[in-house]
Amino acid sequence: MLYTSLEREGALAEIGFRLSLEPVWPSRIHHEIHELSAQSERALQFADVASLAALGVDVSRYESFDYNATQALAAAAHFLEFDGLLVPSARHSSGNLVLFMDRGLPGSLEIKSTESIDWASWRRQRGRSTTS
Repeated sequence: MLYTSLEREGALAEIGFRLSLEPVWPSRIHHEIHELSAQSERALQFADVASLAALGVDVSRYESFDYNATQALAAAAHFLEFDGLLVPSARHSSGNLVLFMDRGLPGSLEIKSTESIDWASWRRQRGRSTTS
């Protein structure tokens, strides 16, 4: 699976959240963000978090690390031969595109641009300390 965000800030919010869980923000880490172009012929789409509730996702815990229901949903979509999922981000107002790489999509992926991430600047813009 390739887990992507439809917006740059959505991708940064997802990774930034993970990094924020460390006891001390990693100061020597280097990340790059890539803008991709991708094609999906048959993605299962969910407009918002509420639309996931009917399929067993506890929307009150969507931002947590309880992936049981969402992983089961992804497995069902894969079994039904979808090539991906378009789902709401748990960390940003954007959507995420999750692609099943065994569906023949790698040839449709193209890196359009790459940039280094300045995490200290990103955190300052959000009012977060660069040391904690």
